[in-house]
Amino acid sequence: MNPSLSIDVYFDFICPWCLIGKRQLQRALAQLREARPGVVINLAWQGVQLLPDMPVAGQPFAAFYRRRLGSEEAVQQRQGQVREAASAVGEHLDFSRIARMPNTADAHRLLLHAVELGSEQQVEALLERLFAAYFHQGEDLGDRDTLLRIAEQCGFAPAALAGSLSGDGRPFISANRDIASRGVPCFIFDDHVRVFGAQPAEQLFEAMQRALSAAAGAGS
Repeated sequence: MNPSLSIDVYFDFICPWCLIGKRQLQRALAQLREARPGVVINLAWQGVQLLPDMPVAGQPFAAFYRRRLGSEEAVQQRQGQVREAASAVGEHLDFSRIARMPNTADAHRLLLHAVELGSEQQVEALLERLFAAYFHQGEDLGDRDTLLRIAEQCGFAPAALAGSLSGDGRPFISANRDIASRGVPCFIFDDHVRVFGAQPAEQLFEAMQRALSAAAGAGS
């Protein structure tokens, strides 16, 4: 029997480090498949709503970050750091296109329901499209019509997912609240090896190897 590796990724759509972390994970998985092609990967994306108190209609993006960081200069500095890190993994983020900081509760509910209905390829397409909608096109991930349109573009029937959207700003309860308190992204390999933050692919690959070694030792 081939060895298996479970990977749980805790994330929020509005966190650029989560998108960067996704790209680093893809690189690490490519390394793993080359080094150990027989390993079966079970990958699950676990939603964490970083701003559960965000109004259902969201808030103006620029004003939100000025309040959060204290000044326009601080915002520009932080965004410059994020753009640099994103560029290193092939992502070009355009913060100027983002008009609103959205409430992401329904976006997480949409993805959770999509996992139950769709194929692995459809879910991956939806995840990619939601990230791109926010960071590339500046679309509002708190808007019901936007979410259902994106889902339809990824092969889902909007009517099948519409019931998962509450539309009232009710917080999305994470599968593991402890993770939310530590920050995202968080990668958990085989339920015990944890990596916090958008770490380099090499660090994620090393964590995968440790998890696989531990599983092999336990089974011997």
